[in-house]
Amino acid sequence: MKKMNNILRIAVILTLFVGQIKAQPRSAGCVNGINGLTQRPCGGTVQTAVPFLMITGDARSGGLGDAGIALSPDANAMQFNASKYALADQKFGASLSYTPWLRNLGVNDIFLGYGTGFFQFGTKVKQAVGIGIRYFSLGSIQWTDINGSSLGEGTPREFEIASSYSRQLSSNFAVGGTLKYIYSNLATGQSADQGSEPIQSGNAIAADLSFTYRKPMKMASGKSNLTIGGAIKNIGNKVTYLRAADYLPTNLGIGAAYELPLDPFNSLTFLLDFNKLLVPTPQPLSGNTDWKNYSAISGIFKSFGDAPGGFSEEISEINTSLGLEYWYDKQFAVRAGYFYEPTAKGGRQYFTVGLGLKYTAASINLSYLIPASSQRGPLDNTLRFSVLFDAASFKDETSSENN
Repeated sequence: MKKMNNILRIAVILTLFVGQIKAQPRSAGCVNGINGLTQRPCGGTVQTAVPFLMITGDARSGGLGDAGIALSPDANAMQFNASKYALADQKFGASLSYTPWLRNLGVNDIFLGYGTGFFQFGTKVKQAVGIGIRYFSLGSIQWTDINGSSLGEGTPREFEIASSYSRQLSSNFAVGGTLKYIYSNLATGQSADQGSEPIQSGNAIAADLSFTYRKPMKMASGKSNLTIGGAIKNIGNKVTYLRAADYLPTNLGIGAAYELPLDPFNSLTFLLDFNKLLVPTPQPLSGNTDWKNYSAISGIFKSFGDAPGGFSEEISEINTSLGLEYWYDKQFAVRAGYFYEPTAKGGRQYFTVGLGLKYTAASINLSYLIPASSQRGPLDNTLRFSVLFDAASFKDETSSENN
């Protein structure tokens, strides 16, 4: 009966959590290019090359409003914060994830595949190496010239290959770095106009830097953890398809997670992430095109104070993710989340829900996205899933069978 009361209590908390999110007011945003608060011209939506790098690949974070910077580590930690690998409880793990794209529009051949793995070593000082492969298929496209004549069929695709290293600097603090190669083939060999030079494939080398601080705390119901994490992702060269070079989606993310045990069987984790693209703000109304010409590094520093609408517009370039994860006996999870992007900067707002099931050495996670604004998205009403292999669980299962 006590366990059932706890489950009912969690259901009430989840309901209140979603209700509070719905009550949050929206920012004034921009109307006809003017900031409603400052009455100054606004910049445009921040745009980058290879946006597939910002798609949440695993279904666990996908069910938490895309929050994951400070989430407890698993094989997918590299996606948000590779430093968490050094704080993982297991020595190694792996994951495979599948995300359909534009499925709500009936498209069946566009998807994101994501695979990760890590290995932890060291006794006094834990260290870990990880590897990740992200593959984005845009299906098949029939190329035609200006007269409609066929130029053959193309298969646009993009991928990222990444490797990471993380290390504990103390029992509660870890840092990490990730090096990655990015390839983008959107229309390689095709020409925008007859006689013009052909479109090239985009290539980039980029790096991530991350940290995690975890503070264990004792409570009457068990040990709780407060985790704070941060990461700067995709620091690298610009990508060129024709003459112009486009910025990578360099991103600053800061997140916190609080794990609260309710009793030996039930626990809650609250998550909050903030993300901002470190890319110059477009200024279409001013006619100023300087923002396109900064170097990748200069663009990072300029991005903190270049919005023509002033400080309020800089704040509007921050996206917020809220997540709540409930675990029963470390085997069954229920997740809910909300993602908010200010209307003037894209307007993506959606709820997410998810489920997780852990069985011996494998876990299955599912997530579903529900749009919360008129701005339609490619993942609306889409089911995503991930499969994880947990070395610690496999070891425990083998030991129990031997005994």
